[in-house]
Amino acid sequence: MTELSDRIVHRPPTLAEKRDWLRLIRSENVGPSTFHRLMRHYGSAEAALEMLPELSRRGGGKGVRIASSADIDEEIERLEAMGGHLIAIGEEDYPAHLAHIDGPPPLLSVRGNPRALAHEDMLAIVGARNASLTGRKIAGEIARDLGEAGFTVVSGLARGIDGAAHEAALRTGTIAVFAGGINVLYPPQHEALLSNIIDLGGAAISEMPLGWRPRARDFPRRNRLISGLSRGIILIEAARASGSLHTARFAVEQNREVFVVPGSPLDPRSEGGNRLIREGAALVGTAEDILESLGNGRNIIRPAQLGFFSEETSSEEFGPLDDTDRGRIISALGPTPADADEIAQFTGLPARAINVVILELEIAGRLERHSGGKISLIDARN
Repeated sequence: MTELSDRIVHRPPTLAEKRDWLRLIRSENVGPSTFHRLMRHYGSAEAALEMLPELSRRGGGKGVRIASSADIDEEIERLEAMGGHLIAIGEEDYPAHLAHIDGPPPLLSVRGNPRALAHEDMLAIVGARNASLTGRKIAGEIARDLGEAGFTVVSGLARGIDGAAHEAALRTGTIAVFAGGINVLYPPQHEALLSNIIDLGGAAISEMPLGWRPRARDFPRRNRLISGLSRGIILIEAARASGSLHTARFAVEQNREVFVVPGSPLDPRSEGGNRLIREGAALVGTAEDILESLGNGRNIIRPAQLGFFSEETSSEEFGPLDDTDRGRIISALGPTPADADEIAQFTGLPARAINVVILELEIAGRLERHSGGKISLIDARN
């Protein structure tokens, strides 16, 4: 069964539509994937906003907080006051590769040079925060050489490998991806590095609201953007349970290349990366190895290749859904993750009906998403 596509790219919004998009994505229980389903379902953010309370009610929720126009005006004004602005999916500067991941962020807060995001050749460098001196040196050499070869270096502005990669790529272009709001620097010790990135033609981006202080769960969400921006990721010193391995997993799911610099089997910081090599990741030691593996093809995604949202789509496309069918779908769900195909086989109901109920449960805050497209039920009614 095919779910509503999260890879549909909307036409560039008008200024009024952009505000509605921001209201929708800042509303409670509306993440990027849900945003795109709502847009497909109702045809506009304005219509979706009107339906949120009803969707929450149908899903068994007690109500949903909808971002106010005043909240949106304040966020836009504060962002512009710090020299930043919003880029929407479908606009010229929106990163082309990012538009093709599952659930691409509809809006990005950007500080710095927006044209840096439009660069079609990006590679991410990630790794340990407590990196060794050798690891930092290798990260810097690879970042510098990739920059000189015409690539923009993407990373997460963390200590260790991230910081070394950003530093080495300042002159050729680098993108820092935030886990929190674009005005919440983490770690704070990288204030000078961030200033250099912006002043020298790079950029910092975030999908989170201004002032949002990152939680543990926000870093994997940030990591999916790091890999999504890029043609591939380079992993340098990653422990078995590190966040860098999450980035590698996202890269695989997004059909990106995964390169690993091997490390000593005696160093726990290299355990995760070495394991990835055993599982098939490309072993590299220099930028030349990476460029050779990528080949001469640039895998460029042009705006003309992107699918565009059909404004004729509406809720009527899904047909009526009665409470009996809704109950069958909800009863098929539980705390154990399942995919939509399994639900369809169990209930015998069509994809469109299952997608509607999934949307209602998401808005009600009763659905949790897992890797591999699986979902589970959270009983949030008590």
